[in-house]
Formats: sequence, C-alpha cells, structure tokens
Amino acid sequence: MSTEQQVNPEEHDQGHKGIGRLIDSTVTSSYEDLLAIIEARMELVKIEITEKIAIAASLLIIAVFLIAGLLYLITTIALLIGELLGHFYLGYLIVSLFFLLTFFLFAKIRPDLLKNLIHNILLSSHGKKS
Repeated sequence: MSTEQQVNPEEHDQGHKGIGRLIDSTVTSSYEDLLAIIEARMELVKIEITEKIAIAASLLIIAVFLIAGLLYLITTIALLIGELLGHFYLGYLIVSLFFLLTFFLFAKIRPDLLKNLIHNILLSSHGKKS
C-alpha cells in the first residue's frame, strides 16, 4: 500500500467523532426547536382561550344590562297602562297576560316557531360574514 492510501486510525476516529457530534447537535437542536414550537403553541392556545373568556364575560355583562333595562321598561309600560286605566294592577295584569300568552305560543301552540326563527337569524348572519 502506498502512503497516500493508508488511513490514519486517529483521523478515521475523528471523522466518526465529527459525524457523531453533528448528529448529536442536530438532534439536540431539533429537540429544542420542537420544545420551542410546543411552548409557542401553548401560549397561542392560552391567548385564544383568554380572548374567548373575555368575549363571553363582556357578552354576559351586556346581557345583564339589557335584562335590567328591559325589566325597567316593562315596569314602566305596566305603570303607564295602569295609570291610563285608572288602576295600577290592571297595567301589571295586562303586561303579565302578554308574557304568559307569548310563553304559551312558543311552548305549547308553536314550539318550533322560536327555534326556526333563531335558526334563520343565525344562518343569515353567518352568511353575511363570509
């Protein structure tokens, strides 16, 4: 064998060590990248969840104000009708009968009417967003 063809065992071992180090560093960096991606995804999920909670809380607060306003409006209408008829209890009776008749309409007479109405509203509002 010529001297050019002979491989020094130390150089051969260094080549394996270099490849081993390269594989080790690649695996390590891939693992660290994967952990970083998972951590970033967890942060994104946290942000999305807190945004949805904030939306739900704001809708709840708006609903409370709406219900309180409607209650005062209903009371005012009942008082107005009662004053026009000369007896306050008649105003409350008429308003109560209106709500009871509405309840029976949606619960007993036409139970699918309200569901279909809400379904159509949701479908039409969904179509406008697209």
